[in-house]
Amino acid sequence: MKARVLKSVGNLEYCDYPMPTVKSGEVLFKVKTCGICGSDIPRIFVNGTYHFPTIPGHEFAGEVVDVADEANKHLIGMRATVFPLIPCKSCESCNKGSFEMCKSYDYLGSRSDGAFAQYVRVPVWNLVKIPDNLSFESAAMTEPCAVALHALRRAQIEIGDTVVIYGPGTIGMLIAQWARAWGAKVLLVGTDVNNWDFIESLGFYDYCNSSKEDPIEWVNKMTNGIGADIAIEAVGIPLTACNCLESVTAGGKVIFVGNPHGDFTFPQNTYWQILRKQLTIYGTWNSSYSDIHKSDWNLVVDAMASSKINAEKLITHKFNLENMDKGLNIMKDNTEFFSKIMVVNED
Repeated sequence: MKARVLKSVGNLEYCDYPMPTVKSGEVLFKVKTCGICGSDIPRIFVNGTYHFPTIPGHEFAGEVVDVADEANKHLIGMRATVFPLIPCKSCESCNKGSFEMCKSYDYLGSRSDGAFAQYVRVPVWNLVKIPDNLSFESAAMTEPCAVALHALRRAQIEIGDTVVIYGPGTIGMLIAQWARAWGAKVLLVGTDVNNWDFIESLGFYDYCNSSKEDPIEWVNKMTNGIGADIAIEAVGIPLTACNCLESVTAGGKVIFVGNPHGDFTFPQNTYWQILRKQLTIYGTWNSSYSDIHKSDWNLVVDAMASSKINAEKLITHKFNLENMDKGLNIMKDNTEFFSKIMVVNED
């Protein structure tokens, strides 16, 4: 099969690669689409994966084409997306059903071969069936969409809340869609690097360009001096973290979503906000998953299939395996505006 194989840091080679060999409890999965995650950029160009060679790619959808066990033959032909985290199912977190916090997990696309390839082997447990009316492009957005949903569920969002999101990138805009679907008022804060016309095309008009306007004053103005009920940090830098603490209301909630780009230090007066306003701060990681109840992943698929969430509209670029370097370079060098860049395999 053809695949994109990370052989060393910065060397993602397009080459022939052995077909995956499926073991008991696994299926052979034909990859139709795979999103390039922001985390893939440092993984490919800076930090590497856990071993070489590795095939990256963890946001994907496709169909089952073969199985290891006779009992699973009925799965052949199933359209699905895939929860990429493979839990140990024996640690304390797994015993509680919090698989996203597993202490000894495997992960498709970083610890094991992922989906920048024509085929990947997948545990049956990780398959999430998708309906026929859901495109493979949309289905490949399930992972980031579940991450966004997980963040808001952590904060126990309520109808009528005002939610301010610092960082209207892919995850930020998915959080915005979920918050809107929940009946919240959504405020967005970004900088000159954001494409405000694109954001308006998604139906969001209350935004602040913090390159030109003080975001804390703007949030106060938009909330009649009260502040937001929930503030989302979706950038991963100290400035936006401080702005969240400053612009949330007394008794409000702050959710840290963005992966940190370095050490965080809070000014004393900003730290006072946590104490004097009695704020609740949430961390969020990955997304909840189960094959037997309404986890984040099940809710995402249902919401996209019923058009409550339009994740596919965030896809701005599509490439195939052979020319996906163009997409990687756009993301690495910020040479043009992008939201989600998708790899689409041609049959």
